[in-house]
Amino acid sequence: MKNTVRKNRETKGITQGELAEELDVTRQTVNAIEQEKYSPSLELAIKFSDFFEKPVKELFHSEEGGND
Repeated sequence: MKNTVRKNRETKGITQGELAEELDVTRQTVNAIEQEKYSPSLELAIKFSDFFEKPVKELFHSEEGGND
C-alpha cells in the first residue's frame, strides 16, 4: 500500500520515534509503514489520520488507484 506518511511526518518536523510514541506503536512499525513494507490496520490508519488531521484516503492508497 502506498502512503504519504513520511512526507507528512517530515512536514510536522517530528521523528519516527516521536510519531510512534504519539500513536502508541513502535518506531519499527512507523518505519515499516513508511517503507511500504507493512500496511496498517484500519484502526492504526485512523490514528494516523487523526494525528495528521487528513483523511485516511489522503495518507494511504492502493498502488492501482493512487493519489500520486
